[in-house]
Amino acid sequence: MTTNTTTPAALAEIIDEFQGLEERERLQLLLEFAQSLPELPERYQDHPERLEQVVECQSPVFITIETEPGTDAASPVVRLFLTAPREAPTTRGFASILFEGLDGLPANEILAVPDDIAHELGLDRAVSPLRLRGMSAMLARIKRKVAGECHLGQTA
Repeated sequence: MTTNTTTPAALAEIIDEFQGLEERERLQLLLEFAQSLPELPERYQDHPERLEQVVECQSPVFITIETEPGTDAASPVVRLFLTAPREAPTTRGFASILFEGLDGLPANEILAVPDDIAHELGLDRAVSPLRLRGMSAMLARIKRKVAGECHLGQTA
């Protein structure tokens, strides 16, 4: 069980699910996550210039965020939009994990997420270090966008 209090509940649950599996089963679960990444809304499908590429990823991954008023005026709710090619299932799986674990959270909770989430999934020997760095880069890009658009100082 993850004990990090800065990991949001939904993301901690995903990490716990991965950690409860044998190494070979973790890769299978990652591939299952790849199937659940939602398609971009139409407003982004026709306007790729509204998305930011995560250039650190080997595969073309694009993200953007939208914010909504939250219960705490100082920390709006963040909506994530990510796209990754189906031909890159590990990368797409990482994008889906971040979507499922972070979408709809207050900005301050996203900024507090530890940067080593990719390693907490226990995939270090199942996927290449380059792929793990790609997931870390996706999280870093999300946090930079959240900090910039919400005018919050980044804590990580």
